[in-house]
Amino acid sequence: MSSSQLAYVIVTPYSLFKSRTGGVLSRLISRTGLDLCAMRMFAPSPGLAGQYAENIISAHDPQDRKIQELLKDYILHNFFPDSKTGRRRRVLVMLFRGDEAVRKVRSVIGNLSPERRSGETIRGTYGDLILDDETAQVRYFEPAVLAAPSNEEAETKLKLWARFSDSDGGVLENVTTYPHGDVPERTLVLIKPDNFRFPTGRPGNVIDFFSRTGLYIVGAKVLHMSTAQAVDFYGPVREYLRTQLNDNIGARAKGELERAFNFKIPPPVEKTIGAALGPVFGDNQFENIVRFMSGRAPSECASTDELNKPGTEKCVALVYEGINAVRKIRDVLGPTDPSKAPPGSIRREFGSTIMVNAAHASDSVENAQRELKIVNVGENNFKRVVEEAYGKI
Repeated sequence: MSSSQLAYVIVTPYSLFKSRTGGVLSRLISRTGLDLCAMRMFAPSPGLAGQYAENIISAHDPQDRKIQELLKDYILHNFFPDSKTGRRRRVLVMLFRGDEAVRKVRSVIGNLSPERRSGETIRGTYGDLILDDETAQVRYFEPAVLAAPSNEEAETKLKLWARFSDSDGGVLENVTTYPHGDVPERTLVLIKPDNFRFPTGRPGNVIDFFSRTGLYIVGAKVLHMSTAQAVDFYGPVREYLRTQLNDNIGARAKGELERAFNFKIPPPVEKTIGAALGPVFGDNQFENIVRFMSGRAPSECASTDELNKPGTEKCVALVYEGINAVRKIRDVLGPTDPSKAPPGSIRREFGSTIMVNAAHASDSVENAQRELKIVNVGENNFKRVVEEAYGKI
């Protein structure tokens, strides 16, 4: 009998504000070996926050009743919209799938206790439960993340979040404030498939690098890019590959031919060779890029259905918001070629080739708008994954 389960992890508003998402994700992937199958940003309404708080106390939870009551009170105060401004708070929900997913997730997250001070678990590192030495009253409480204690509890609470996932989730609007006159930008980041080849901490580590920018995550999605999406997404690159590399291809071909046939090729012939081979080379490179991102090249798709079918490769798509968001993200990412990227940049640390270079980021506000439409981060894959596990909500 299969023990495959669906488990959730909720990153609290405070953990998001402190840019701890990458560290949390890194531990969950590397230490559980589970499949990260969905992510969605939420701005909980009073209805969602209230119902979740009412369901938080459980006889199946190994934490004592006082801790559970603390969690309920925490949700009522921190998941509800801000009492002064009415602004909703950001929450990230991640879904993990695999054998004994609930138990594995809980073991990595850990339980809450005033005696725990080690960083072995996520809560041991990022959570706090501080009591007054004299009165034993709670002085400060931050759980860092929330998760279900049992498979039954996971189902109940995931069905709740799924019911609100259209109205309260997606690419969030009006969840952050900026100084008067400052106009924020939005930009797209893709954590590329090379980070998901094995269950390592790399996806979270890459997100940690982006957290240096001080920008806000307002959208998140696990993406299996279709071949058609990849063709559309990288379409502007195709013409460059077909036309701008002719001189380089001609020079490389000239060198190989001169070595093979032992005679000199004059410059006009070199130029002709480049003009003939450049577009062929460019099309081949474009096919490789599309295959790398989606799992299938256009030439490998026999029908429109195959072109539009979700790909076999996994990415994480993130929408970052803030002042000068495009430039800040690109500065941390580094140039396309990892060998030319400065120390401390993502591509220098995690990239290996021009194609296998860890992450993509929009290079202008206009391109960000174009790419966001193609990737559609607001698409509700979260609800689909929950309904695949438990049936129609």
